Amino acid sequence: PSQGPDAFGKYVFHEKQRLELCAIHALNNVLQERVFTKETADDICKRLAPQSVVNPHRSVLGTGNYDVNVIMAALQSRDLAAVWWDKRSSFFSEQLSQDVAELLLVVQREVEEDGSWLNSDNPN
Repeated sequence: PSQGPDAFGKYVFHEKQRLELCAIHALNNVLQERVFTKETADDICKRLAPQSVVNPHRSVLGTGNYDVNVIMAALQSRDLAAVWWDKRSSFFSEQLSQDVAELLLVVQREVEEDGSWLNSDNPN
């Protein structure tokens, strides 16, 4: 993982994507620490489909390419949740129709008032 101070002098945790492990890297980058590995994601896949010979939640080759169910279960294991946005909602459809953003991040009030969504106490 690479780290470096941002414009505010806070350190940013970032894992570069390798292989088909984008879900793992995205989760760790959002959480700002290395929490999930290929092994933990594979364990989640097994829990999601314990009777499956070919697991429907990852690549047939077992190289990653995890589906959104794995991401949601991983977040739930940390008492977090992914929220699905209905693009039919007038606010979101208006924003998306303008090609303003591919990703919309909604920040909680406490985080906004603190001035940063990064964990500056993270020693990694």
